[in-house]
Amino acid sequence: MTKTILITGATDGIGLLTAEVLAAEGHLILLHGRNAAKLEQAQNKVGGRSEIYLADMSRLADVNRLADEILAKHDHIDVVINNAGVYKTPAHQTDQGFDTRFVVNTIAPYVLTRRLLSVMSPESRVVNLSSAAQAPVDVAALQGQKRLSDMEAYAQSKLAITIWTRELAKEMSEGPVFIAVNPGSLLASKMVREGFGMAGNDLGIGADILSKAALSPDFAQASGKYFDNDSGRFANPEQSAMKDKTAASVMAAIEELTSKVA
Repeated sequence: MTKTILITGATDGIGLLTAEVLAAEGHLILLHGRNAAKLEQAQNKVGGRSEIYLADMSRLADVNRLADEILAKHDHIDVVINNAGVYKTPAHQTDQGFDTRFVVNTIAPYVLTRRLLSVMSPESRVVNLSSAAQAPVDVAALQGQKRLSDMEAYAQSKLAITIWTRELAKEMSEGPVFIAVNPGSLLASKMVREGFGMAGNDLGIGADILSKAALSPDFAQASGKYFDNDSGRFANPEQSAMKDKTAASVMAAIEELTSKVA
């Protein structure tokens, strides 16, 4: 049975390759990007059945508009792959004064997912891009009150998305399925080229595991879990994510920030 699958950040890298793989299997792919020309190019490359959606994930007004556009066209979404992310960016702060890395990597996918839950079933899945780079979340930084380096912000934002993956899985124990995935370290993406100055490893490693997380029966009972593709198994995230008090403080900060910026 074919699925309706939304992939954010689908104009290059792992997102684009995952879209190609899933479109080749006959699924309807909703492609998101922030550049109209690149979106059209991606759609041409993906082929099959696809739609394109334009939004800047650093602007939560754009994220809400994206959700509105999807909800206007679709009464059911089978899979959301929250792939869009940033490591280095010229503007470390959004117009509202929040850390761009946290907004794009953590907050925007949270807002988008919350908005789309109304058209998702218990069997639907949310696949969140985590990373092997994880660090304890400084709530003050998440709230825009402290400046972090690129690596600090990236690692903390990736743990934060892993935390909300776990917490939403607890909140919605009957589904959808929420899964955090490290697709593989230093894959050949634009982010790795710009951030680390290296070509990187085969992107197919990441596209393969994202496709499996989205559709494979192996992940059907994995809600709330973190899959580390470097080790090829489910694993615990950075230890602070396992603490109820830490998770509660991060979730409270996320909720407060979304209410301020929406």
